[in-house]
Amino acid sequence: MTNFPTEFLWGAATSSFQIEGATGADGRGESIWDRFCATPGAIHDGTDGQIACDHYHRFEEDIALMASLGLKAYRFSIAWPRIVPDASGAINEAGLDFYEKLVDTLLAHGIAPYATLYHWDLPQWLEDQDGWVNRDIVEAFTHYTRAVVGRLGDKVASYATLNEPFVSADHGYREGEHAPGRTSIQDAFAAAHHLLLAHGTAVPIIRELAPSAQVGVVLNFTPAFPASDDPADLDWTDQTDAWENRWYVEPIVGLGYPEGATHNVVWAQSEVLDGDLETIAAPLDFLGVNYYSRQVCKADGEVPATLPVTDMGWEIYPQGIRELLTRLHGYDTFPSFYITENGCAMPDIDLDGEFVNDQDRVSYFREHLTELNAAITNGVPIRGYFAWSLFDNFEWAHGYAKRFGLVRVNYETLERTPKASALWYRDVIAANAVS
Repeated sequence: MTNFPTEFLWGAATSSFQIEGATGADGRGESIWDRFCATPGAIHDGTDGQIACDHYHRFEEDIALMASLGLKAYRFSIAWPRIVPDASGAINEAGLDFYEKLVDTLLAHGIAPYATLYHWDLPQWLEDQDGWVNRDIVEAFTHYTRAVVGRLGDKVASYATLNEPFVSADHGYREGEHAPGRTSIQDAFAAAHHLLLAHGTAVPIIRELAPSAQVGVVLNFTPAFPASDDPADLDWTDQTDAWENRWYVEPIVGLGYPEGATHNVVWAQSEVLDGDLETIAAPLDFLGVNYYSRQVCKADGEVPATLPVTDMGWEIYPQGIRELLTRLHGYDTFPSFYITENGCAMPDIDLDGEFVNDQDRVSYFREHLTELNAAITNGVPIRGYFAWSLFDNFEWAHGYAKRFGLVRVNYETLERTPKASALWYRDVIAANAVS
């Protein structure tokens, strides 16, 4: 048995747009993902998030299910368009009511609420004003943060300002694969900076309004390895690592933006004003780490996978979670770490009606948790683990074609059925150990 520390926190994670549905309920405004889903060809299977898992109407039964699995914490995100639905800036109290009921129900079941303020569902009215490219969005995020934390306060154990700002800026503003679907590297640089500035500006507000809560941010990392010793491959690996792995964490730890990360594209940094980098480097209680896979970098093209892959085509590289955490701990800045997302999409063939005997997912979790435990043994202060995801859900540009959930969702009936991995995870939590 691989035992975990006594106070180790076991949880699962979701995000608002991926599970809530009810996109027109109780005064919610349009989000960039509503608009993106309505764009022909944007979502691979042509679906949208109007219903998703209908968690908005089913949260009580969903929380009872969490309790039956023994979860000690639940990481969820708050839908900004539910709170500030239009350009008037008026706060929609019905939106706050929903999240307060969610938090109160979690607490009643002994589950600690871990909230993320921004998980990609920007109000469309802000995108109409140039979104994260416009510095004014920092003030809008401040207004939104005050409304949410002012209502929920210390009921929430932990607030993360942002989830994966790299994906927001890169996939949303450079690649166009995610909402809002822009394809400008200069917009991506501006968005990246304003996301970080909004994060840093929000940190002292959260501390003021919820003094007992932990405050942090959630970043995703995909460790980069060179395909060969060719100098071109080594250089490309360094550039990729700087843009995808260091661009957000290094300003947060006070090192500023990394050199050589712009892929030979000039960024004038006109968006960076005096005092911005000091604001971004506000001290945190934790860093949330999202880890799924590694990447192998070749200057002149893609590299075929050499390891087993998930249904997303991502290599399964369990030791990467230990190597990554050791590297992040080397910054000597973060008092603690949480694995805020780790999991895999798998084909999930039904072997017995609605039950999914997903032993491939069980193996993925077991191998990663074993490596995580090794990092803890080596002195990395990792306080908890959130499996991604609690439910099968709307997987962004993939629609409903990819299933990450511990719990199967029948998208026709919305029935929830725990998979073999959920039952295995329940036993891990009960034992506080991996066999």
